[in-house]
Amino acid sequence: MLRALTHYVDLVMHPERYHGHGKHPPFFEGWYYKMISADRERRIAIIPGIFQSDDPAKHHAFIQIFDGLSGDATYHRFPAESFDAARDRFELRIGPNLFTRDRIHLDIDDDLRTVHGDLRFNSVIGWPVSAAEPGIMGYFGWLSFMECYHGVVGLDHAVEGALTIDGQSVDFYGGRGYIEKDWGQSFPSGWVWMQTNHFDQPGTSLTASSAVIPFMGTSFIGFIVGFWHHGRLHRFATYRQSKTERLEIDVEHVDWTLCNGTHRLHILAHRAETTPLPGPDKIEMGKRVPETLKSRIEVRLTPLKEDSSVVFAGVGECAGLEVAGEWERLIVR
Repeated sequence: MLRALTHYVDLVMHPERYHGHGKHPPFFEGWYYKMISADRERRIAIIPGIFQSDDPAKHHAFIQIFDGLSGDATYHRFPAESFDAARDRFELRIGPNLFTRDRIHLDIDDDLRTVHGDLRFNSVIGWPVSAAEPGIMGYFGWLSFMECYHGVVGLDHAVEGALTIDGQSVDFYGGRGYIEKDWGQSFPSGWVWMQTNHFDQPGTSLTASSAVIPFMGTSFIGFIVGFWHHGRLHRFATYRQSKTERLEIDVEHVDWTLCNGTHRLHILAHRAETTPLPGPDKIEMGKRVPETLKSRIEVRLTPLKEDSSVVFAGVGECAGLEVAGEWERLIVR
């Protein structure tokens, strides 16, 4: 009993690690690596993970490769037995492929495409973890019955290395990257998600999401926003009693204004053409995630005191953006 409790606490305090040891289906866990080349001409998302359905025949590991400019996406399926994850650190292997906080090694060669190479990540800025708030989910991270959990492994970091994709070398030296993850039983029924760390001012990163959260037989609208700027993380979250003052969604924009106890954050995301990527429910990995890396996000952070100056105003490029499922439920006018 004590050993199980110690293991549970250790895992909650390390959201980047694999959480599926000993879990029963349905269960999924996936990590999202976003890499942008120095010239911003190559934008790649690599998504490794594991999916366990109520139907054992649908159990499998996977690696998704998404080209954020062309929109081309491939889903590489592996036997579930090829997935192996360490218990005491963030390190997972899918066949010959390796994924950690600091590096990726890819060795994919199948009928869909070939991808080989190594990428390294330096000066990774993680989301703060404490007993009160063990990661981006805050105290909700301690609850054992949530349908979906979210984690941010790296808000911003440098990328080094190169990949050979279908015989073409792609150089990522001098690029920037971002890493996050999700795990649980199923994606929410509706959500908005966005992320960019390509502002004119370096050392600036935004990650933001709002979703329909199942909770104890009912549901509520929850949101988590982190804006990293000049060494400070500005947090806006349901569990911190922050408020969405306005959230409008149309075919061209996501227009979102939030406030916490000290600041107001205005986000205007310009929607772009998307590619449907597979995402989990309790039965299968269906194409339910409309993904793009071609969005632009205008961000303005101001103090609540009217006589104070603007903290930040700028535009994030190469932005990821998803508007999915029952997103109409998220609207606040």
